[in-house]
Amino acid sequence: MSDAAFDLDGYLARIRLPARPTVDSYGLAALQRAHRLAIPFENLDVLLGRGIAIDSDAVFAKLVRAGRGGYCFEHNRLFLDALAALGFVASPVLARVWLGASDVPPLTHTFSLVTLGDETWIADAGFGGSYTPPMPLIAGAEVTAPDGATFRLEQHDAHGWMLLRDGDPATTDGRGTGSGFQPQYSFAAVPVHATDLALSNHWTSTAPESRFRQMGVVSVVLPNGLASLTDARYRRRAGGEETQATITDPRVYRMRLSMMFGITLSAEEVAALGVVEA
Repeated sequence: MSDAAFDLDGYLARIRLPARPTVDSYGLAALQRAHRLAIPFENLDVLLGRGIAIDSDAVFAKLVRAGRGGYCFEHNRLFLDALAALGFVASPVLARVWLGASDVPPLTHTFSLVTLGDETWIADAGFGGSYTPPMPLIAGAEVTAPDGATFRLEQHDAHGWMLLRDGDPATTDGRGTGSGFQPQYSFAAVPVHATDLALSNHWTSTAPESRFRQMGVVSVVLPNGLASLTDARYRRRAGGEETQATITDPRVYRMRLSMMFGITLSAEEVAALGVVEA
């Protein structure tokens, strides 16, 4: 999909943004926020044995036209295309997710580096574990998310840059344990090519060791929190209110997917996921 062919109006309608954002840090923040509030994070097609295509046309067809969600390689492909159509200068980067890691993790995450004047900013429209607002790529930079969590960027001797989070674990997908600043992901600000993304996407969606091959992961950002489904475990934190439950009925799981996350699957597809015993 070329920049000229990108259906920007269709994308903005999908994320419920009534006007084109300005090409600056405020517009970037508004665009990313609207994207995360509207389009869920999910890996259900991985569990259903469907290949994850990350070319522009396939991603737009799935996340915009079909009203589905996706995981980071899909979200941030769509977001990069939208940024380009709006006039932003942006490029992809690959990252290692450290949540729950006991050893150096593989490059299983992608997000965007955005040039704003003389500064480079990070923008992530596809991290399912929590919500990170855009922030400048400056050592010591901090930003506070609407859920109250604080994110900090630090330079790291071995891994380039490290993004850390200090916030309520209830506003994560369940992996955000501990107190104080916890490492989220590391990255090097080096060029990333389409072949690099293809390789990382292939491993993430097919390797038995990949988290996304082992469990169903669904989440959506709320105005002041996060809702998630990890297999049959449902969590919702909005402001000071928290709900947790284990879903035992496939019909309830299917209804929760539809009502909370806007994802429509057939009863047969839910059964094939295997996350709730019939």
